[in-house]
Amino acid sequence: MPVTDYQMIEAWKKVLTLSKLEKGQIVTILTGATSHAQSISTALTAVQSMGAIVNRLDLPPVNGEKSLSRDPLSYLGTTPLTGNTAAIAALKASDLVLDLMTLLFSPEQMDILKHGTKILLAVEPPEILCRMVPTAEDRTRVLAARKRLSAAKEMRVKSSAGTDLCCPLGEFEAIPEYGFVDEPGRWDHWPSGFVLTFPNEGGASGRIVIDKGDILLPQKNYVNEPIVLTIENGFATKIEGGVDADLLSDYMSSYNDPEAYALSHIGWGLQPKARWSTLGLLDREAHIGMDARAYEGNFLFSLGPNNEAGGKRMTACHIDIPLRQCTVSLDGETVVERGKVVEAVAAP
Repeated sequence: MPVTDYQMIEAWKKVLTLSKLEKGQIVTILTGATSHAQSISTALTAVQSMGAIVNRLDLPPVNGEKSLSRDPLSYLGTTPLTGNTAAIAALKASDLVLDLMTLLFSPEQMDILKHGTKILLAVEPPEILCRMVPTAEDRTRVLAARKRLSAAKEMRVKSSAGTDLCCPLGEFEAIPEYGFVDEPGRWDHWPSGFVLTFPNEGGASGRIVIDKGDILLPQKNYVNEPIVLTIENGFATKIEGGVDADLLSDYMSSYNDPEAYALSHIGWGLQPKARWSTLGLLDREAHIGMDARAYEGNFLFSLGPNNEAGGKRMTACHIDIPLRQCTVSLDGETVVERGKVVEAVAAP
């Protein structure tokens, strides 16, 4: 159901206030061919109403001929900023970049962040943005989970479907996503609400069962029959099951890259306003599936790159897979029990 421009402007102002936007600061709105027109126009109005200096940088799309999907997360690495030194300079000169285009997992994004610029990704449709406006309480809860994850040396994940995964930790930092950017050089994603890290390189092992009703992204499908992944030395060495497994295997093989099968980020959802059930209610090409990534109590894991956390893998393939009803433990302490967040651990 559509939202009004007034609702979107108010939502932007709340997020910009949480992001500590100040009068006179420079904001660049980064847009492309798939950016939502209402998000662009209301962001321009909201930024100006708060006394900041606003620019819009519109760049042409790339990778369309390489990707099997129109989802912006289906082919990573090269972006419209690749080799575009003038555009990169403009973004580095900004206090805040509102990314309505998608720069995820790109070296250009990492370079801009190191310069101190804040980047907020916001590519979901306006109605999803308005439903999941972040709060200060989201930040408090996610940071509490990040603190626990940062101290852990091992994550274990089990489920009644047969998942039994062991991930040694400590090589990469824990990353909180709570929907706004309140520190220089911070990246975040509106909407979100989860915590993640990456297993030590080559260390994850075990078995992951993607059960009926779990979700594949960017496919944006509920799985109809179990898919079993064998994880050895940090890589998915087998993908077994029925037609769903065949579809996943065929999609991943199209990248012709062995690094596509590496276990990427791991963590759990903490956003109560996100819902597992919304995937079947939305136009597949109109969103990127942030409800699925952030819904409270999921175990979210990924296959593909780890350069976002400082690793060396930069494969173009990135598969996000949120699982239901898993039990997640850190050094033997349960943080998610059968799909329910343990509040004693989530509390600050």
